[in-house]
Amino acid sequence: EALVMGGHGDQMVPMPRFTTVKGVPVTELLPATTVADVIHRTRHGGAEIVSLLKTGSAYYAPAAAAYTMIRAILFDEKRIFPSAVHLDGPYGIRGLYVGVPALIGRRGVEKVIELDLTTEERSDFDRSASAVRELLERIAA
Repeated sequence: EALVMGGHGDQMVPMPRFTTVKGVPVTELLPATTVADVIHRTRHGGAEIVSLLKTGSAYYAPAAAAYTMIRAILFDEKRIFPSAVHLDGPYGIRGLYVGVPALIGRRGVEKVIELDLTTEERSDFDRSASAVRELLERIAA
């Protein structure tokens, strides 16, 4: 189970403290240097995936994610997914769609899960959300 928050691309915020293997955080399973490498590859791996596919876009993972989210809605599974959610207060953000953990069930996003972030995680998340907002402002201009 992995968790990435914020925007997409170089500003995304992989959350190793909340990423687990059979319930054990990866930070307890892997050396810090390996975790740092995984974070780097997560942030910058999109271009690598596209180049390996040679067909233009990485669409397998988004399709699989859409399937599992639709299933959670149809069968009211009440599962937590990293989701692009319109925030109007959680994490101190208003008026912006940004990736956060959310409980997904029959009504779609049923609850935004507010995690207790460390100072560094919070700073990275705020920076990512600001980058999303700035991008939208440039597009709208």
